[in-house]
Amino acid sequence: MLKTNNQHILLPAFIKSVEVESGNQVGSKNRFARPKFDLLQPLRNRLDNLEIKNRGFAHFIANLIPAQCPFERDIVLFGRKIAHIPPMCKLNPLYDEFVGLRFRALCYLVDECGEDIQTYC
Repeated sequence: MLKTNNQHILLPAFIKSVEVESGNQVGSKNRFARPKFDLLQPLRNRLDNLEIKNRGFAHFIANLIPAQCPFERDIVLFGRKIAHIPPMCKLNPLYDEFVGLRFRALCYLVDECGEDIQTYC
């Protein structure tokens, strides 16, 4: 929702609203609010609202999404660490949604099915 002079404008889900900084101080620039387009927002909402209701689907999600980023590595030469490759998973724009989905799947397996999830950790 975007506020402009006591008016509320509803925006579609893929547009993020930006608050306007209003201040007529000396030396400050006028900043106009431009909505930021987020084309992945509908997919984020879909992943966040996905319910886990099936044991097989929960196992599939827990197996599909890794517990740790598989790309983080230390390069060791002659017993000395010469380089570190940082985790690249955080560059994924849907990383938080996938981690949340895996967490919900594991919680379903523990709470609803009563299973031990030590193999997934």
